[in-house]
Order: sequence, then C-alpha cells, then structure tokens
Amino acid sequence: MNDNLNIKGKVIAITRPAERSQKAADIVEKYGGIPLVAPTLELQVSNSKSLINLCKIADKLDWMIFTSPTGILSIIKHCKDLKERLNPNCKIAVIGPRTGKYLNEQGLDADIIPEDYTAEGLLEIFKDINVRNKKIGIPRTMAARDVLPEGLKAMGAEVLLAEAYKSAVPKDKGKVKKLINSVISKDVDAVTFTSTLTVKNLFEVAEKEEKKEELIESLQNNVLVAAIGPVTAKPLEEENINAITPDEYTVKAMLEKLFGEMNSKI
Repeated sequence: MNDNLNIKGKVIAITRPAERSQKAADIVEKYGGIPLVAPTLELQVSNSKSLINLCKIADKLDWMIFTSPTGILSIIKHCKDLKERLNPNCKIAVIGPRTGKYLNEQGLDADIIPEDYTAEGLLEIFKDINVRNKKIGIPRTMAARDVLPEGLKAMGAEVLLAEAYKSAVPKDKGKVKKLINSVISKDVDAVTFTSTLTVKNLFEVAEKEEKKEELIESLQNNVLVAAIGPVTAKPLEEENINAITPDEYTVKAMLEKLFGEMNSKI
C-alpha cells in the first residue's frame, strides 16, 4: 500500500463478518485510523442435507466451485475426507486469490482463479470451457446471488448447489445499532462494505429501528462510503449513495482507494 497515506484519527467502520474483519482492522490501524468493527452479516456453518449429499457424490463431480473460504471450511468440516472422495479428474475453480489461498492451505489447488473476482468473472472463463452435461458442485450460502448457478445451467451444466453456511443478520444487533447511530451522528468518517448483504442487512436493521431515512441521508452527505466492487455498490447506488470502488476487488485495494480519497480531502 501507499506509505504516504495517513488517516490518523479517522474512524473507519468495517461491516464484514467478525471472523473476516481482522485484516481490514489491521490495515486501518496501520495507517493511523480507528477501526469500528460492526458486522452486519453473521456466517453460520451448516451441515445441511444438500452439503452431506454433495460430499457423498464428490467422486462423480467434474467441477467444484468455491466462492468463499467459508464454503471450503464448511464442506471440509463435514466431509473430512473430501480430498480422497473427489473424482481425481475433478477440477476446482475459486472466485479469487484469497479463497484460492485458503483452499491451498487445506491441501487442494485451484485450477481457475478469474481476474475479475466476481460470479460474472467466473462465468466469463467458463464460456471457453465445455461444461455441457458436466456435474458442478457449489457449496455456498443460499442467500448468494443466482448469477453463477443460472449462468452455468444456461451453458448446459448440471449444477448441484449445497448450503454450506447461512448468511444472516447478526443475532446480537447491538454493534449494528451502534454503527447506525454513529453514522447518523457523524461519529464515523467512512463505512466499508464487502458484499451486498452487508449493505442490505444494515438497511434492514435501520428500517426496524425507524432510522433508515436518517442513515441514508448521512451516507449520502456526511460519511464516505466504500464498496469492494460494483456488485456490492449496487444497493447503495439504488439509494443514491455514492460508493468508492477499487479496480481490483479486494479489501486491501478498497481501503487504499478510500484512504486516497480521504487524503485528497485534507
């Protein structure tokens, strides 16, 4: 990152799930900022029937696609011999390098990592691969967008979705409510979002607290907003909230772009 960046004393809200927030918090602190970790999304690992079934037919899969480290964590937790069960000719695709790195740590390697770390980026690569009648397993949250499975089905693939984890509004909403109040009272300088659900869940809690209008007005006018990519930025744009987005869809790139914007305003 750019060592000339300085956000001393600036409060940066991180809405990622708690177990994924440390890296972002460390980067904020490194550049003099104060991280406000307020997860608006809670991940709950699941041993669903669909995940157990995917494990049972792992030897018949032609492809396995992982869209997050949590999907890998969940299937390995509930299918401890996955590496041995997998069809030896099964290829693996991951949505980005962070997921690929986690996969490698579990003893498996990715055959495909798109340059565009999105479902659309993965589909672009699969356009050049014949997946007609191929069995493709995707362990993920069922709250995720349908772009990837529907796109693969349109290419003739047999897609086997498995619920590996649930993405939900946190059971304890205390930190989310604190974030809402802090944004409205201008006690934070920026809010960061890394998925559409981190945005939607914040709005959902604010609406139940009858503070959604105040929250949106403050995000429009008083607080900088950063999104990891255009997909995440979309629900913000629908509320006329301008979001800073990086060219590379990573937490590091998002924060660097945000810090650069903050420095330009000093």
